[in-house]
Amino acid sequence: MGALLRLYGAGTALTCEPVDQGLLNRGYRLCTTRGRYFLKHHFDPDTADPAAIERRHRATQRLADLGVPVAPPLAHREGRTVAVVGGHAYALHPWIDGRHRHGGQLTRGQSARLGALLGAVHACLERVMPPKGRTRPASSPHPVRSADPADTFALIDALLGRVRRHRPADAFDELARHRLLERRALLEQHAGRRPPRGGSVGWVHGDFHPFNLLYKDDAPAAIVDWDRLGVQPRAEEAVRAAVIFFVRPGGTLDLPKVRAYARAYRHAAGAPPAELAAAAHRVWWERLNDFWMLRWHYERGDTRADCQFPAASALAVWWTREYDAVCDAFVR
Repeated sequence: MGALLRLYGAGTALTCEPVDQGLLNRGYRLCTTRGRYFLKHHFDPDTADPAAIERRHRATQRLADLGVPVAPPLAHREGRTVAVVGGHAYALHPWIDGRHRHGGQLTRGQSARLGALLGAVHACLERVMPPKGRTRPASSPHPVRSADPADTFALIDALLGRVRRHRPADAFDELARHRLLERRALLEQHAGRRPPRGGSVGWVHGDFHPFNLLYKDDAPAAIVDWDRLGVQPRAEEAVRAAVIFFVRPGGTLDLPKVRAYARAYRHAAGAPPAELAAAAHRVWWERLNDFWMLRWHYERGDTRADCQFPAASALAVWWTREYDAVCDAFVR
């Protein structure tokens, strides 16, 4: 720690407290003799390459110059924004006073402001990210195919086997078994609705959700964690974010807030309703076929996402039943 702080000229550490939100990287709240900072330890192997981190840092600085609320990292005495100490990559950011807010804490007007913010992020990224930096033209279709239900049926069977073998059986096992059987029945009913490849792509944040947005009072103060910055279908990020922000504990969506959010997003990003409709369909299908929380639990023994499973698994069922109403909220 001392060597790292000396590299940044950030003084001597007085306190160092882990920031417990986040699943893939480690963060620390530092108080030093020079001020308060957020220290990020990049250890997710998919995003921890120092050169790639610095490219993302330059993008956030350009966004800040356009007025997007971000917290660009500090440069150390060698002029870099990433410090590699002991083989590990670190970045030091100014500490932003703020708190996370989920959709239930937002008014309808604040929900619209959230949609406008994400739309502005997408529009500004198109300005600051040079075309030569894209992995493919922004107008080209996204190459990732939607989930194949045949693969999902095989995964469901494998997970059901893990649930049966888990000892001692508990309430999570019971819920997992119920949701797996329920999802299999839904997929058998809707297997013919598999969507085609995604629509046009653009630069996206890549992980826009409540833990990556800080509020100060009622206004967004900083969008953080740009590790997944990349070229993806923009409207799908907008739909995924809405589903995360506005899901209720029982697994339903607050559709009036979704509608306000989506209208503001479409206006700010210049996205037509048809693009949002196609994105909503693809994200619905994605949710219907996705079992990452159960895979973490049963394949990796990682229970950090368990608390999200009841609402997320109920949402897929509710969304299927209320498909038309959800689509309408995104396009009108």
